[in-house]
Amino acid sequence: MAGFGAKAYQSVAVQTAVGSADPHRMTLLLYDGAIEAIRLGRAHLEARRVAAKCNAIGKALRIVAEGLKPSVDQKAGGELADRLIYLYDYITMRLLQANLRNDSNALEEATKLLTDLRSAWAQIAPGGPQGASQAKAPEAAAGTTHPAAASAAGVRTAGARTALRT
Repeated sequence: MAGFGAKAYQSVAVQTAVGSADPHRMTLLLYDGAIEAIRLGRAHLEARRVAAKCNAIGKALRIVAEGLKPSVDQKAGGELADRLIYLYDYITMRLLQANLRNDSNALEEATKLLTDLRSAWAQIAPGGPQGASQAKAPEAAAGTTHPAAASAAGVRTAGARTALRT
């Protein structure tokens, strides 16, 4: 029962943040939610809590597949949008593999990719300096052999705002 108060407070804080978030902030919240769900999934995996692990990784999967991926505007984003969608598909595949195989390395890779994408997205805040939008996109593909991740590493954040509906 002691955890109930903390969970209720956290729920209200998240609902307040979501209710007042602009589209750019909403994307950051989605990244944060997916990263946190993966962190919980890894903790449950290590503790051998199978059902809780499945729920946490399932939440991360839903955030990527139903939140982040649909927010990409393919018409406006062109090649960058295509690469981003391909990268989200790759992350989804790695999360599924992690869940099925109890693969903590796959969880680590998904976390790194999402963390790098989140960092790049945070640097292109609305109304921010244009210099930040010229920064190189995260080297999200480091250490991976998947073509989607490899091609995404060369993408620049200058077109990221266009690729994502904001």
